[in-house]
Amino acid sequence: MMRQMVCEMQINQIINSKFVNDSLSAKNKTEALQELVNTLVSGGVKIDSSVVMEVLQQREKLGSTGIGDGVAIPHGKIPGLDELVVAFGRSVQGVGFDAIDGKPVHLFFLLLAPENSAGQHLKALAKISKMLKAGDFRKKLMEAKSPGDLYKSIIAQDEICGL
Repeated sequence: MMRQMVCEMQINQIINSKFVNDSLSAKNKTEALQELVNTLVSGGVKIDSSVVMEVLQQREKLGSTGIGDGVAIPHGKIPGLDELVVAFGRSVQGVGFDAIDGKPVHLFFLLLAPENSAGQHLKALAKISKMLKAGDFRKKLMEAKSPGDLYKSIIAQDEICGL
C-alpha cells in the first residue's frame, strides 16, 4: 500500500526542465539554497525568495537535509505557494552541507510545498528519497552532460518507481 501511494505522484507533475541547474557554483549551504531558489524563480515560479530562504534556513536549523551519499533534499512549506514544486541542482565540486555522513553534497532536490499540504509534501519527499537510494541513478545524474539529460534521467527514474 505504501509503495503504491508513493508512486501515485509523478515527478513530472512537480518538476520541469526549466527547474534544473546542472552547474551550481555554491561554496556553502546558504549559497546552494539561494541558487536552487533562483532556479525556480528564473523558471517562472512566483515566490518571494527572501521568504523561501528564511523557511529553508529555519528547516536546516532543525537538522541538515543532507541525507548522505552526496545528496540533499532541502524542503519547506511556503506561504502563498499554489502547488508543489521541485528544483534540481548539481554541484560537480560538491558543497559542504552538514550532511549526516559528513561528505560534500553534489545532488540537490529542493522541494517547496504550499503551507497546508502535509500529505502531498510527505509523499513527494518519500518518492525523491526512494529514487535517490539507487546508486546507478545518482551516478547517471553526476555524469549527465546537460540540463536536458538530467531532466530525462529524473523522469526515467520516476518511471521505474516501485521496481
